[in-house]
Amino acid sequence: QVQLVESGGGSVQGGGTLRLSCAISGNTFSRAYMAWFRQAPGKEREGVAAIATRAASTVYADSAKGRFTISRDNAKNTLYLQMNSLKPEDTAMYYCAASRAWYTGAALSKSGYDAWGQGTQVTVSS
Repeated sequence: QVQLVESGGGSVQGGGTLRLSCAISGNTFSRAYMAWFRQAPGKEREGVAAIATRAASTVYADSAKGRFTISRDNAKNTLYLQMNSLKPEDTAMYYCAASRAWYTGAALSKSGYDAWGQGTQVTVSS
């Protein structure tokens, strides 16, 4: 069982910065990826960034490349999403997620994940 708890969301102006954190409990040995997803009102949940559990390789959505950075601190059992140069279109509920056991599919496909946090709201004004 894996439990995920997000924090760090808030309201900022365009161009601002936020750092999201995800506290992880439970065994993630079989979970190939940890990731951040987001969902805006009336839109589908979409993958933002993912990091491999074994290696440090990362995958980013085109909208996040160059602005967002996903990282983890295994000693602290914490996943992070550093978000710079925020835009109004980044406004959404952000979720931390762990991939299904032994998953080998696309890193940013929501169907590949079965453990989710409760979400933290990010609002970016113009």
